[in-house]
Amino acid sequence: MTVPTGRRERKKAATRQKIADTAMRLFLERGYDEVGIRDVAAEADVAVTTLFSHFASKEALVFERDTDFERRLTEAVTDRGQDEPLMAALRREVQALVAHCAAPGAAPVWRMIDASPALRQYEESMRLRHADSLAAAVAADLGLPRTTTTCRAIARFVVDAHALARTADDPRTAVDDIFRMIEAAWAATGARTS
Repeated sequence: MTVPTGRRERKKAATRQKIADTAMRLFLERGYDEVGIRDVAAEADVAVTTLFSHFASKEALVFERDTDFERRLTEAVTDRGQDEPLMAALRREVQALVAHCAAPGAAPVWRMIDASPALRQYEESMRLRHADSLAAAVAADLGLPRTTTTCRAIARFVVDAHALARTADDPRTAVDDIFRMIEAAWAATGARTS
């Protein structure tokens, strides 16, 4: 996550984090469906309007690092070294993201997400948005039109690699296995790989 530099930005970031931490604690203690927005705001000692100025919905409280995740995926493309192949950069970033999501203590959060139709739907729409952003970054990197089917398909595979690997017994090996398939598909397109 980007560290804010100014005092006002730091205060906003601290408030946002306080709300997110409070919400997650309440959701895990009481159950996602049992906790309302007003409960979170009251416990975090903020107004409901303040909560909504930081989070667009109740579901967004659970996925508070959503924007950071999306940014990291696109930056894996745009900020990689000149000699680093595209797929290697994406594999490295997905490995890091999966390590975060498969860390000790993450299991109760994923069980809560899996048990909630609203959270599963939100996660799916989030993944589609991430894939669209990643596809645009890949297309721009290669000088291709944004709607190139190849870039969109590869981006979906990369984003779905995260979802598949985080539930595997050995997430690191799962990412490597999945990326071997993604790299083969990418190579089959004849697209430039670096």
